[in-house]
Amino acid sequence: MAALLLRRLAGTHRGRMPLAAAACGGAALFYASTPPSVALMEEKGEEAADKVVTQILHSRLPVWAPIGEEVEGRRKYVVRPYTPISDPDSKGYFDLLIKVYPDGKMSQYFASLKPGDVVEVKGPIEKLRYNPNMKRQIGMVAGGSGITPMLQVVRAILKNSDDNTQVSLIYANVSPDDILLKKELDRLASSYPNFKVFYTVDKPSNDWRGGVGFVSKDMILKGLPGPGQDSLILVCGPPGMMNHVSGDKAKDRSQGELSGLLKELGYTAEMVYKF
Repeated sequence: MAALLLRRLAGTHRGRMPLAAAACGGAALFYASTPPSVALMEEKGEEAADKVVTQILHSRLPVWAPIGEEVEGRRKYVVRPYTPISDPDSKGYFDLLIKVYPDGKMSQYFASLKPGDVVEVKGPIEKLRYNPNMKRQIGMVAGGSGITPMLQVVRAILKNSDDNTQVSLIYANVSPDDILLKKELDRLASSYPNFKVFYTVDKPSNDWRGGVGFVSKDMILKGLPGPGQDSLILVCGPPGMMNHVSGDKAKDRSQGELSGLLKELGYTAEMVYKF
C-alpha cells in the first residue's frame, strides 16, 4: 500500500469548465463523447498507508479516467467526485486525499500515475456555501475520507478571526492507523480554542485513548451541539455510517429524509446537512 502526492504547478488545460460537485463518497459512471478539461500533475509524496494525496490544478473537481472498453465508439469514463483538502484560496493547484482500495478503479488509477501524467477533470460545483457566523455552533460527524469537506469548513472558520463559530468534530475510523490528517486536525485543535475533535475507532490499539466503536448517541450528546435553530450538523462518510447517523442522501443526491441517531436525538432536517 502507498500514498502519493502529485503536484500541478504550471501549464495549460483545454475545454470548457462546467460546474461540478465536491461530493462525499459519491461515484458515477458516464459515457463521454468529448473529453472534459485536462490537468497535468507533477511530484509524489506520502500521507498515510493506503491513501493518495493528489495536488492538481483548479478546485472542487470530479476527476475522470478512461478506464475500460470502448462503448459504441465512445470511451467509457469512470468519474469520482473529490473534495480538496487544500485552502480554497490556494492559487494554481489543489490537494485531494484519496483512499486506495484494492479493487477501486479510480484509486488504483491514481496510485499508478507518474509525475507528468495527465488526468481529465471538470467542475466545480458548489455543494454548501459557508458564510462566517452563519451558525453559533457547527457539529460534524465524519467517517474515513469523509473528513475532506469537514476540513474545508473548519479551515474557513478558523482562518477568519471575525468568525466566532464553535466547531466540534466526531471522526470515526476502523483503527488509529486509518485516521486521515490526524496531525493537521490535532494541530488545529491545539491552536484554536473554538475547535474540538473527538476520535473513535472500531479496532483500538493497546495505547488508544479515544473512543471505541461506532458513533453513538452518547458521543453525540457529549461532543456536538444539541438541536436548535443556531446549530448545524454536517455528516459525511461511508453509506453504513451515514445510515446509522443521519440516513443517506436520496437516490437523486438530494438531502433525503433525516433518520438515524440524529433524528432520534431530536434534530430536524433543517439542522443537518449531508455531504
